[in-house]
Amino acid sequence: MSKLTIYQYPKCSTCRSAVKWLQGQGHELQLQHIAEQPPSVEELRSLVANSGLELKKFFNTSGEVYKTLDLKSKLANLSEQEQLELLSAHGMLIKRPIVSDGQKVTVGFKEEQYAEAWSNVLTSSTSSTSSTSL
Repeated sequence: MSKLTIYQYPKCSTCRSAVKWLQGQGHELQLQHIAEQPPSVEELRSLVANSGLELKKFFNTSGEVYKTLDLKSKLANLSEQEQLELLSAHGMLIKRPIVSDGQKVTVGFKEEQYAEAWSNVLTSSTSSTSSTSL
């Protein structure tokens, strides 16, 4: 099984919940502090592409930095490159946690979404037996 990289803020309760859930599934995690070591522009470009989400979904719209920079009114006028540079320069602008195995990416934490994306560790041995009973 591959190691998951989780871009997170340790003081964030949502991030802590995500880490706990992933560890409970048996995943090995590489934790990256999103404020101290935000992803680079290229890392972000790859994360966005692998997520299948629009770039705007990577912005923490309820965060202080987003409000201070008045991005609600400015974001639509920024190029993709400018948006990626902003996110890379201000880790607290990034919606968290971001989890990636290098191919698949999830943003935020919803247990149902995680169960679909990341629960293959402990449930894979039981899923084959339950699928035969269908």
